[in-house]
Amino acid sequence: MYFDELALSDEVLDALWDMHFDECTPVQAETIPVILEGRDVISCAQTGTGKTAAYILPLLTNLAYDDHDPDKLNAIIMAPTRELAQQIDQQMEGFGYYVPFSSVAIYGGKDNGAWGTQVTGLQKGADIVIATPGRLLSQMNIYNVDFSGVKYFILDEADRMLDMGFYDDIMTIVRQLPKDRQTIMFSATMPPKIRQMAKAIMHDPVEVQIAVSRPPESIKQMHELVNEADKPGKVLEMLAGRSLKKVIIFAGKKQRVKDLTRTLRMLKIDARAMHSDLEQSERDQVMLDFRNGKVDVLVATDVVSRGIDVTDVPLVINYDVPHAPEDYVHRIGRTARAENSGEAMTLVSPDDVHYWSRIERFLANGQKPKANSSINGGSSTRSDKDYSGGSRHSSRNRGGHPRRSQGRGRGGHQRAPKPQS
Repeated sequence: MYFDELALSDEVLDALWDMHFDECTPVQAETIPVILEGRDVISCAQTGTGKTAAYILPLLTNLAYDDHDPDKLNAIIMAPTRELAQQIDQQMEGFGYYVPFSSVAIYGGKDNGAWGTQVTGLQKGADIVIATPGRLLSQMNIYNVDFSGVKYFILDEADRMLDMGFYDDIMTIVRQLPKDRQTIMFSATMPPKIRQMAKAIMHDPVEVQIAVSRPPESIKQMHELVNEADKPGKVLEMLAGRSLKKVIIFAGKKQRVKDLTRTLRMLKIDARAMHSDLEQSERDQVMLDFRNGKVDVLVATDVVSRGIDVTDVPLVINYDVPHAPEDYVHRIGRTARAENSGEAMTLVSPDDVHYWSRIERFLANGQKPKANSSINGGSSTRSDKDYSGGSRHSSRNRGGHPRRSQGRGRGGHQRAPKPQS
């Protein structure tokens, strides 16, 4: 399906045209029409499937056509982390370039200027608020925030928010919202706690199930069985003789991130750490430097495994095996983005064999894969496996928009092609 086949506003279609987005991903094709109808929606979709656009595009369209108060808050988007809130805000700027709606991002940090901007946005009635639950609740506890105009409430990565302990915060916020609103929830998984919350805050929701995606074929996945003490040497072996630009290494704990970063820097490798102990300004600078190619290796906890879009990462290394298959998919999904290819290597220690077996069963779609190696006396064996999970979808058409001249706006009128600049 193409975006210009959907009932999106002309202004939204213009922005998509400028950004070279043409074809919908499955989650966009399934959810956008339902959201445009005003129904509550609960969608199971992972990071990297285009879910952010799946709710931003119909939200902007609905705001353009509904009868809302321009002096009040109209929509709230909740996100688990400041990084994801920032990314949503950036995408909002792109998709909303031609619409007259204001947005403000509400997230933690010690930037006094940011706090002032957030207060102003809430008090003066920004059309769209993008917030982490804790920070929005802090603002509510200090200031009298008027939520009476909120018509749209969106939760992104709802399972992640519950994992981080935000259930009570979210419910406190919900109690301040009008009951007559549209509620939209996106979650990578559907545990009982998510269904419990959906039942409490949603009205007759349409459930959109996008099959839990396996990593795309464009990721070459490998794993190596190795003793814990040999991991630093294996990392150096993988980095040797290859371009070091934009490699991400995931470790399970903050201290391991710090230790590995220190080791790499001692060996003259330009590595930077990313974890929750850093101040917001430090994390922003690290990500900016990494995106711009000023940092070769990013060593991180799972704080950056979700919701961070860096398009040209050639290699992801799992220094520690993630405990959940979904987290594995999120981590290695940092490579092979925007039609690129990539590699993912996982180092499996004796203590992590159980977790890796769960991941292998998940990747093999329920069929237990053949045993490939065992750890004995520090030896290790590499296995290059093709765990393809179907075709890779992309909403970006770099070759132009041949269908654009036939596009139709919400009212069904013929849309002329954009002039070439």
